[in-house]
Amino acid sequence: MVSRNKRIVAAFAAVAAMGMGLAGCGSDTAGDTKTTDDGGVVNITYMHRLPDSEGMTLVNDIVAKWNKQHPDIQVKATKFDGKASDMIKKLETDVKSGEAPDLAQVGYAELPEVFTKGLLQDVTQYAEQYKNDFASGPYSLVQVGGKAYGLPQDTGPLVYFYNKAEFEKLGITEIPQTADEFIAAAKTAAAAGKYIMSYQPDEAGNMISGLAGASGGWYKVKGDSWVVNTETDGSKATADFYQQLLDAKAATTNPRWDPSFDASIKDGSLIGTVAAAWEAPLFMTSSGGTGSGEWQVAQLGDWFGNGTSTGPDGGSGVAVLKGCEHKAEAMEFLDWFNTQVEDLTSQGLIVAASTETAKTPESWNEFYGGQDVMKEFATANDNMVAFNYMPGYSAVSAAMQEAADKAADGSGKVADVFPVAQQTSIDTLKNYGLSVAK
Repeated sequence: MVSRNKRIVAAFAAVAAMGMGLAGCGSDTAGDTKTTDDGGVVNITYMHRLPDSEGMTLVNDIVAKWNKQHPDIQVKATKFDGKASDMIKKLETDVKSGEAPDLAQVGYAELPEVFTKGLLQDVTQYAEQYKNDFASGPYSLVQVGGKAYGLPQDTGPLVYFYNKAEFEKLGITEIPQTADEFIAAAKTAAAAGKYIMSYQPDEAGNMISGLAGASGGWYKVKGDSWVVNTETDGSKATADFYQQLLDAKAATTNPRWDPSFDASIKDGSLIGTVAAAWEAPLFMTSSGGTGSGEWQVAQLGDWFGNGTSTGPDGGSGVAVLKGCEHKAEAMEFLDWFNTQVEDLTSQGLIVAASTETAKTPESWNEFYGGQDVMKEFATANDNMVAFNYMPGYSAVSAAMQEAADKAADGSGKVADVFPVAQQTSIDTLKNYGLSVAK
């Protein structure tokens, strides 16, 4: 499949232009019917990696509501506890062995890779029935070459989380809007043992790329070739911003998914950082109660050469995998599941569904001082610039993280992250058998 260069490039061209299991699924015909899996019942399997933490409406509880209402279409959900990259490996193995789920959560950054590996099922004819239930941008992100391979679930606009009370103690009464203003405020905070920004090397391929890409995308297709440019003005601005903070020792360098990051919130030293909107409930857990009622959410300032725009960090759709014999039923469930706005919001998701306005969960009110953070996230969604990905982006992300780690320990510079991304992108595309423009 990978060797069929022109066909794959053409398919991905649509992705670039937009800017932004086997247990059951077979033919591409419109004649899917409820045939017997078990006494006339259609059985659908769904693998996800949603948080499913305390205080959330659990996925199995959401699915149970569906199963009660649809005795002829029964769904079994399974949570994958592990990294997204490990889940892709598992899905690839399971599709080949005939043991894959019908539906699987797939990040937008992962979709090109999963498609290129031949793991997805074309469900365009069914998706068209449900497209009006979702915002147009996220809906486009589950398409390749004009064909749909599932439905969108959530988005991940980058916003700024900060402890308002601690800011006021430092004399910072408003969120700085320019890079120079922010760096000056960060130096003031650091002198007092507080940090209003974190540099997260393990988020280089996600958050840092999202920030850099907010002012210009990295990947596009021209003719039959990919055009790669990761060293944009936005990349240079992002590198300069973080490097000045690192040089001044005015930012933490704890990896985001290391316990030390949570510890920096609990001990009150980290009082502000860029993060994806879906991290809102995670901050509540990470804090251990520190600063409850004092934390707020704001839009990003013009810190990364992005004006009022923001970029994405994460966001997922749910894809139909190769082999699914009951595509119509799988998509019927998927549309229902991905429009359970209140339940999915409780999971910390910024839902892609347009069927109703998401309300800030009551359980968040105390921590965020009664702020309607979902309204703030909706604004961020409107300000979010789509960032299209390339097949094999996980390799690019890994290389970026390695370079970002060196910047964190002082053996490298933040600016090194972007030429590494450039070369790794080119090498990865060529390894997939795809043409790259010079």
